[in-house]
Amino acid sequence: MEIGISTFVENTPDPATGKLLSPQQRMMNLMEEIELADQLGLDVFAIGEHHRPDFVVSSPAIVLAAAAVKTKNIRLSSAVTVLSSDDPVRVFQDFAHVDLLSGGRAEIMAGRGSFIESFPLFGNDMKDYNALFSEKLELLIQLNKSEKITWRGKLRPSIDNRGVYPRPFQEELPIWVAVGGTPESVVRAANYGLPMALAIIGGGPERFVPFTELYKKTYREAGHDAVKLQLAINSHGYLADDSQRAADEFYGPYAHVMSQIGRERGWPAMNREHYEMMRGPGGSLLVGSPQEVVDKILWEHELFGNTRFLLHISVGTLPHVQVMRSIELLGNVVAPAVRKVVDKTVLG
Repeated sequence: MEIGISTFVENTPDPATGKLLSPQQRMMNLMEEIELADQLGLDVFAIGEHHRPDFVVSSPAIVLAAAAVKTKNIRLSSAVTVLSSDDPVRVFQDFAHVDLLSGGRAEIMAGRGSFIESFPLFGNDMKDYNALFSEKLELLIQLNKSEKITWRGKLRPSIDNRGVYPRPFQEELPIWVAVGGTPESVVRAANYGLPMALAIIGGGPERFVPFTELYKKTYREAGHDAVKLQLAINSHGYLADDSQRAADEFYGPYAHVMSQIGRERGWPAMNREHYEMMRGPGGSLLVGSPQEVVDKILWEHELFGNTRFLLHISVGTLPHVQVMRSIELLGNVVAPAVRKVVDKTVLG
């Protein structure tokens, strides 16, 4: 199993002091986080796209390109690229640059976007929310397979036998489809034979089993090689040297962000009781000691049979030293323990 980190590069006030980092300092902290993850042998670092004041990165490819020349082995992905409101040609070109700079370590994680600020910003109509993603994903797949392309779409202008450059270092860029539990999105990824990343940020992980089973079933029925099937689980989480410390350190920043998003979407504010329930054995949060996080990753692997796990550590801004310690524990303790068990299971 591949193990890595995802982040939206949040920049929210410190719950204890109310202080806010400068965007430049937050970006420098991010570079250190990626370098550390690479040095520790983690497999993937993924960065999300947003267009709002509490998340710094609006262009993951630019940030990943900076990370490409600072790292040696770690794969560099978006999480996600909001493909519906972007141009697939430009997305492909941007990530081809990342791939060239990294020597073949770039990936695209494409999604429809659970935050919608980019749609009016780039002149897209929300009534086309689903159609935009479907059409642009099809174009991105074709761009990945062919140097020259002719394209006729309904929502994106046509292309008449034009070359798209540069080409990536890899023969093709890995394109993952990110889903949040919509059956139509699951089926789309499976029919194309694309890897799927499932975000679990609330409720019990067990309720997502039907979606992963639907993906596997549709993938096989579409005629794709089951050996090539890839499935990622992305979860919020945080590690400290002991369980109580992890719970106490993570709660303030996490509750700040989730309560803010809750106000925007009509959800109730986060409270400590609900938080503790979510980080319990059957909840979606992976917050605790290294052993608790190992146990939950392995439990989810039993549920889903996933080939990748990404821990989304920085839901709200934590002190940089705490984030770095969490990455250390993930790389030095959790990842080796999980791989040992999963490899043993695979080898029988």
